[in-house]
This record gives sequence, structure tokens and C-alpha cells, in this order.
Amino acid sequence: MAQHFSLAACDVVGFDLDHTLRRYNLPESAPLIYNSFAQFLVKEKGYDKELLSVTPEDWDFCCKGLALDLEDGNFLKLADNGTVLRASHGTKMMAPEVLAEAYGKKEWKHFLSDTGMACRSGKYYFYDNYFDLPGALLCARVVDYLTKNNGQKTFDFWKDIVAAIQHNYKMSAFKENCGIYFPEIKRDPGRYLHSCPESVKKWLRQLKNAGKILLLITSSHSDYCRLLCEYILGNDFTDLFDVVITNALKPGFFSHLPSQRPFRTLENDEEQEALPSLDKPGWYSQGNAVHLYELLKKMTGKPEPKVVYFGDSMHSDIFPARHYSNWETVLILEELRGDEGARSQRPEESEPLEKKGKYEGPKAKPLNTSSKKWGSFFIDSVWGLENTEDSLVYTWSCKRISTYSTIAIPSIEAIAELPLDYKFTRFSSSNSKTAGYYPNPPLVLTSDETLISK
Repeated sequence: MAQHFSLAACDVVGFDLDHTLRRYNLPESAPLIYNSFAQFLVKEKGYDKELLSVTPEDWDFCCKGLALDLEDGNFLKLADNGTVLRASHGTKMMAPEVLAEAYGKKEWKHFLSDTGMACRSGKYYFYDNYFDLPGALLCARVVDYLTKNNGQKTFDFWKDIVAAIQHNYKMSAFKENCGIYFPEIKRDPGRYLHSCPESVKKWLRQLKNAGKILLLITSSHSDYCRLLCEYILGNDFTDLFDVVITNALKPGFFSHLPSQRPFRTLENDEEQEALPSLDKPGWYSQGNAVHLYELLKKMTGKPEPKVVYFGDSMHSDIFPARHYSNWETVLILEELRGDEGARSQRPEESEPLEKKGKYEGPKAKPLNTSSKKWGSFFIDSVWGLENTEDSLVYTWSCKRISTYSTIAIPSIEAIAELPLDYKFTRFSSSNSKTAGYYPNPPLVLTSDETLISK
């Protein structure tokens, strides 16, 4: 495989929408998502009202890459070999000796050595994107409550979480103003959505003018997709994209056979009849990557058009696009944005506590920065045996980045002013584990790479 990756070499450029083309104001959107679930649990399922109160400190629990064991209520941070690095019961972190007794140094019972292990099953749930993370905090607090008040050892609350998701995000929720989330986004989009930089809009037009076919593939429904795209790109956004696919139900869009997931046309945002194949560009719902690729062959006149797909979710975007469709993949990794602040602020620029405002209370941790409870998203230490030192290892999440991403970037804006023929160093087995991060690897990897156990 070539050492470098260039957009100029691609025939087709595809995008996820949420947290990829459309960036959210996380300090506002995270509490909104949390409340949309918590209100439902309290009002419809009889859960305790304590769930509705969240302090700024509570948000430190949120860390991408955690697994929730749905039966025992434990949250786990996994190493690249499947062993458990840290764990909590609800929000209560396990002490090292408790962790050692519960999990030892063996693989977690649900771990599969193939890093393509499913992120969701009836036994566990992996939190891998910012839409999910507020739900992690809520589930942990539910476990706290049920443990403290009911003395529960096993849990079956997940069905209520699924009901809360369905209530707030079902296909008709946007149109019916159902739940809390959609009505609030409609009421004040500027509070929750970042505006799209002019450099990104110009870059999309540049791709189009260079003859690239542009795709938008999102699991959001068509009405919500239209609201977001008109807000960030303007009412003529459909002119930018050759094919728009909503309610794509990723990762199934990539993994399912055409017969399992046919494309459907839309009329007034309502899905119509199933299509036997995809014959022309346009706006569609559901679908599958196989029929889409057949259309792309026709549109490009090439037997094997080269596709790159940008997305923020390893589970829904990056892993399936690479594993099932063999597309190039660009991971949007906002944890790299968290590093930007650390790089730009020197220690001497940090304001002493005594000079901070008298009435300035604690602020919630940004979701894209390291959690005090869980440590780095990328690496962690493994406790040593007697008379040996702790060692650093890559996390399972970090391993998946270098395995399934072509490159990883903090945002599309970070590359929007580069020439289309810019040569990015790609992740590959022959390169350093940090090679594919642009513009810089995570700080924690650059400072510790020589110390990490391979």
C-alpha cells in the first residue's frame, strides 16, 4: 500500500453529517441529549428525579471508548489486547485491587481478538461518539441509584434507555415535535450548532469543481438533515451533493446485502417503495453500499472508482466503510481539538486561581478533553506485577484508529485550505502508530510513544 493518501486521487468523496460536516456546540448539545433521555425515564418510567440534576463535575465521567456491561452495570476501558485497564460500577471507579480481583489480566469475557468486534450487542454497549456519551453518564447514574436503593446486582434498565431513544429520535419525532431534542434544536439552532466555516464551504465547491462526486450518507432522517444542512450550508446545499442518503441505518448500510436493505425514494419526507437498484443520482433513504457502488461505477465510467468517506464514529462510519466496502476513511477525531488548547496555552499563561472571578463556579469538562476518572482516550498504564513497574499500553480505541482509518483529523476545517493533491501520511503497518494523525499526533502519544508496550 502507498505510504501517502491524497484527495486528488479519489473519484468520490463521501461525508457523514452529525459531528463531521456539522459540528455541535458540545457544552450545550450534551446536556440537551442527557435531558431528553432523563426526562423520559423520570416521567414515563418512574425513575428518581435525582437523575435530572447534573453538576459540572459529573461530566468528567464521559469518555469515548468505554464499554458498558449491560448485565452487571460496569463500565470498562479496554487495552488493545482486550484486558481491562480501568472500570467503574456506575460512576464509582474501582480501586486497583478490586479491578484486579474482578478482571485480572485476562481478556474481557465479550472481547474478540479481531478488532472488528461488534460495538453493540444484547450483552454490552460501546460509547464511541458524542451523541452517545451523555447516555453513558445517565446509565452510570441509573446504576448508582439502583445499587444504592434496591441493592441490585444485575440490571435490566437497558430496555428503558432504548424506549427513551425511540421516543426522542424515532422517524416521526421531528415532524411531530416529539420529545425534547428536536423541538429545542428547531427553536434555537444557533445555540447547539457551530456555523460552517467559509473555508469548508469553499473546499466542498473546490471538490465539486475538480470533478469529484460528492455523497452525504447520514443515519439522520431527511427532515432533520434538511434543517441542519440549510442552516450550515444554505438552502442550495443539494447542489453540492450528487447523492444524499438519509436514514442510512449505519453500520448496516455497509454490512447488509441489497435484499436486506434496499434504497427507498422519499416524498414529503415519507419513505416510498423499495427500489430494485439505484439508477441515478438524487436523494434517497436507507439503502446499501453495494447498490451505491454500482451507481458510482456508472457515474465515473470506471470499473473500480476510488471512494473516501469522512465520519466521526468508528462503529458506524470508519470500521464498516473500510471493512465491508474497502473505502479510504478519514476519522474526525475531536480529541485532537482538545489537544489544540493544550498546545496553544503555555503554563505561564494559565491564570492563577486567586485571580479568577470571585463568583466563577466550576465549569463542565469539554467532552473532547481527557477525563480525570478515565485518563487518556489513547493510552493508559497497566499495573505491574510485584517488583515491576507499571507499563503503558494502547487502548482498544486507539488500536482501531490506526487499523481502520486512512488518516485522522480534528475537523474538516483543519484540511480545508490544503491543496487537493496534498499528500497525507497514512496509517499503515509499516509506519509509526502516530503517522496518520494530521496535523499532529495526540500529545500523549508523542511524549510517550517510545515507552508504550507494542
